[in-house]
Amino acid sequence: MDESTVRQQLRDFILEDLIRDPDYDLEDDEGIVSSGLIDSFSLAQIGVFAEETFGVYIPDPDLTVAKMDTLDLMVARILRDKK
Repeated sequence: MDESTVRQQLRDFILEDLIRDPDYDLEDDEGIVSSGLIDSFSLAQIGVFAEETFGVYIPDPDLTVAKMDTLDLMVARILRDKK
């Protein structure tokens, strides 16, 4: 699975399931939690999504605003452990 596939699937999940606005123009480096688009609880949902979709477990200490606030950060974190 390549970076563009991970990015698109993650973007779709965030827009459709978390923000609930599939037409929102989410930038790769946009602060998703810090801007208030999603709350910090939604990071746990992203962690579950990453595990179910990509087979990557993200431990709770990594599910923070500092480490997972942008699509770029999330994609990099998933790809780091993707085998």
